[in-house]
Amino acid sequence: MNGGPVPILMYHAVAHTPSRAAHALSVSPAAFGEQLRLLAERGFSPLTAEQLAAAWRDGLALPPRPVLITFDDGYEGVHRYALPVLAEHGFAATLFASTGWVRGEYETGGALDLMLTWDQVRELAGAGLEIGGHSHTHPQLDQLADDKLRFEVERCRDVLTLELGRPPVSFAYPYGYSSRRVRSAVRTAGFGVSLAVGNALAARRQGPYALERVTVGRSTTIDEFEQLVEGRGVGRHFAGDRALTKGYAMVRRTRQIMRKVSEVRV
Repeated sequence: MNGGPVPILMYHAVAHTPSRAAHALSVSPAAFGEQLRLLAERGFSPLTAEQLAAAWRDGLALPPRPVLITFDDGYEGVHRYALPVLAEHGFAATLFASTGWVRGEYETGGALDLMLTWDQVRELAGAGLEIGGHSHTHPQLDQLADDKLRFEVERCRDVLTLELGRPPVSFAYPYGYSSRRVRSAVRTAGFGVSLAVGNALAARRQGPYALERVTVGRSTTIDEFEQLVEGRGVGRHFAGDRALTKGYAMVRRTRQIMRKVSEVRV
C-alpha cells in the first residue's frame, strides 16, 4: 500500500462555540471525539505528514489503514479539546501553524478566533504532534509578489525553528491555494512536503508538494466522515466545492496576470 490512496483529514478549530468566521470549518469537541473513536474502532493508523512523506520518498511500508489528522491555523481548541482525545487513542497528528496568528511576540493580528500561545504549541510538540508551517500571516500565497511570498514562507520557517528548536519539515498552503511558483518557494525554504486541499484522497503520484486533503467541518456527519476515511463517495460529497474551486481558479489566474502586468509597468 506504499503508493495507495491515503485520507488526509483537514481540521481547523475544535470548539463548542467558535466565532462566526471559524464556524463552518470547525468541529465540536463531541464530534471530534466520535470521529476519532471511529478511526480507532476501524483499525486506522494515524501518521504525521513527515512520516507519510518519508515512507513514500524512501519506499517504506506504511502501517495498516494509514490516515493523517491535520489542523490548520493554530486554534486554541486543538490544545484544550483535541490533544486529550489524541492522547487517549495514542494518535499522531500534525498542526500547521500560522506564526503571526499564534499569541505572543510575533503576533500580527487577523486571526479568526482564539489562537494557541507559544507555550501551548510547545506542549503540543512535546506531546508528539508534528508542527508544520502555514505561512506567517495566512495570505493567499499565489497572489503575492516574489519578495512577499519569500517573506511569508521563510518568516514562518524561522519563527518555528526558533521556538521549537528544529526546522519544520511540512507546510500547508493557506486556503489550499498554490502554484508552481509557490511550491518552488516552499521547497527552496527547506520544507520537504506540502499539503493542499483538493478534497480528494492523497496519493504518491501527486508529488510531495501537492498532497490533497479532505475537509472535515461543522456539517460533516459521522456517516459522511466514515465514507470519507473509507474512500467512498469522496468525489460526490465534494462535487459542489470542486465546481466552485474550478471557477475561482480562473479568477485567480486573471488576478495573477494583472499583478504581473502591474509589476512590469512599475
